Amino acid sequence: MTAAAPRPRIVVLDSFAIDQGEPESVWQELGALGELAVFEQTEPAEIAAHGRDAVALLTNKVALSGADLAALPGLRYVGVTATGTNVVDLAAAQAAGIAVTNVPGYATDSVAELVFALILQFAFDVAGHNASVKAGVWAASPDFCFFRRPLYELAGKTLVLVGSGAIGGAVARIGEAFGMRVIRAAVPGAPARPGEARVALDEALPAGDFVSLHCPLTERTRGLAGDAFLARMKPGAILINTGRGALVDEPALMAALERGHLGGAGLDVLSAEPPAPAHPLTDPRAPWAGRVVITPHIGWGTVEARGRLVAEVTQNLAAFLRGERRNRVA
Repeated sequence: MTAAAPRPRIVVLDSFAIDQGEPESVWQELGALGELAVFEQTEPAEIAAHGRDAVALLTNKVALSGADLAALPGLRYVGVTATGTNVVDLAAAQAAGIAVTNVPGYATDSVAELVFALILQFAFDVAGHNASVKAGVWAASPDFCFFRRPLYELAGKTLVLVGSGAIGGAVARIGEAFGMRVIRAAVPGAPARPGEARVALDEALPAGDFVSLHCPLTERTRGLAGDAFLARMKPGAILINTGRGALVDEPALMAALERGHLGGAGLDVLSAEPPAPAHPLTDPRAPWAGRVVITPHIGWGTVEARGRLVAEVTQNLAAFLRGERRNRVA
């Protein structure tokens, strides 16, 4: 009788953001593919130990350098549990014959909806009014209503999209449903797509009441929203970033806020995550703090999006084990 082939060792390096402390239920189907080891977090110095004897390694934010890959001689597959693949040295993986996959498109609707949660917060200040009501301001009001500040309709406002891939397209559809005028701006270095009209960035920015970033992070787009970009925006406009934190030059953003040029900024991402405790953008004492809304990188993380992510991760690995290519980036 022929002995059964050994089950491949599969290691999840940083599970907690995805499973929120419930690995048994979340990774059950992945565990059916081999011998599964799940780590909530992995520090750089722990990669070799956690990944020992692994055939397949899954990472979300744990960076894998060429040296890390070389220290795992049995490794044949890296699954990025996200869309962006900048956490893996793709050239080193390819040279070592290690397949790399990602998961595109799993959070399109979630991120697009968060964009409008941020936009609507600036339009109606739902959180601020709720806090004031619970602090007794409405109860003490001489009138039947009160306004913390002027409120604005979205209908008729202009939304500039910098990047019109799947998420940008979803944001455009929602904006149009609100009656907004949507302008798709050309991204520096991005090739034109046949049949898709793009407006030059310098022309688009002054028209936008809201400018939302949806381009990938490349060397051309790193720090894209810097001094010149922000100065071109309409006075009082709102910058929204749910893409990558490094798309925004944060000192330039703070300077634009401080001098009153921008109406505000809605950010789901920062250049370093988590931010330093003394990060000035998160300082509630900053003079412009009331004009900045920051969420802790939640756009990707709805229950539905995380469910799709895990299903795709599992299918990617299953395809690799069958000798098939699926969502391969290297």
